[in-house]
Amino acid sequence: MEYVILIIVLAVLAVGTGGWLLFVRPRRGRSPDAPSAAAPTTAPQATTIPAGSGDGESAAVPETPAAATGVLEVERPPPSAGRLVRLRARLARSQTSLGSALLNLLSRDRLDDDTWDEIEEVLITADVGVVPARLMVDELKTKVKVLGTRSPDEVRGLLKAELVAQLGEDTDRSLYTSPHNGVPAVVLMVGVNGTGKTTTCGKLARALIGDGYTVLLGGADTFRAGAADQLQTGGQRVGAETVRADREGADPASVAFEAVSEGTDKGVDVVVIDTAGRLHTKVGLMDELGKVKRVVEKKATVDEVLLVLDATTGQNGLRQARVFAEVVDVTGIVLTKLDGTAKGGIVIAVQRELGVPVKLVGLGEGPDDLAPFDPDAFVDAILG
Repeated sequence: MEYVILIIVLAVLAVGTGGWLLFVRPRRGRSPDAPSAAAPTTAPQATTIPAGSGDGESAAVPETPAAATGVLEVERPPPSAGRLVRLRARLARSQTSLGSALLNLLSRDRLDDDTWDEIEEVLITADVGVVPARLMVDELKTKVKVLGTRSPDEVRGLLKAELVAQLGEDTDRSLYTSPHNGVPAVVLMVGVNGTGKTTTCGKLARALIGDGYTVLLGGADTFRAGAADQLQTGGQRVGAETVRADREGADPASVAFEAVSEGTDKGVDVVVIDTAGRLHTKVGLMDELGKVKRVVEKKATVDEVLLVLDATTGQNGLRQARVFAEVVDVTGIVLTKLDGTAKGGIVIAVQRELGVPVKLVGLGEGPDDLAPFDPDAFVDAILG
């Protein structure tokens, strides 16, 4: 009986030991090149920067590997000088209807009241505005009476002189983009959605880099889906970093503040900040834009506030301009899509309305189609 009990005990021990071994995973050697099971996979990291402004949430600077985003090789943009002259033919294609109509009317053998009314109508139709159109007609009337005869060259000269005068030939249209006291220049881009504001931010960064500046972009349009992605993609093409929020709907003022802080720390020359452009008629949204400017000014001076307007909107664009100017003290106008409209008179109208100059114009969809505004080149293009 004792033998039977001993056999049973040994059998149970043998089975128990084998079963326990089934649940124990033996250690195995690992090749030095094999990845550790506990090691995290490589993924884009976002470095969160404290807001520091006391007026918003934290923002994040994504450090996305180029391979993960498919970024192209960094491009070297051409300088901005002389771009309007180079793009003159493109501008002329859509503007010559205005110039040719005026030249034809002024070249008539007899300039009676009906003809002058037609000239005024052409100017108003081109979005020059009623008051500027009447002033131009009065000036032209006087000059024609003084000169008497009118050869084609004289007519063209008269018209060019008057248009250039209305545009402001001696107006300062320079962009203030030089850093001061170790702090970068700050350019705030404002405007409603659909005017090409975010695209213009990228084009401006290209132009500045082409002129030898270092640039950092701030994606403070945190409400439009894809705005920060679009801005970052444009910046990566020319080697400009982008400070953006880590989520949609984050506080725009905080992102703008962090962009200036990051730009200061990295010693860049210019920080270009894209802002939200939702409906300008909502008071809360305009208050938010004013907040962005105030928060940025805790860190640096806002050197330029550029209002981006779609030239094809004409008088509607002027209404937008008035609202923005009341909130953020616009220093210059960027007119986009000027190559796609025959209403080039909006340049005159918007300058007269706001008392600030048109500094840049968009003349196409290409990345280098943003040009400094030159009144002489513009008028030559209009007159053909």
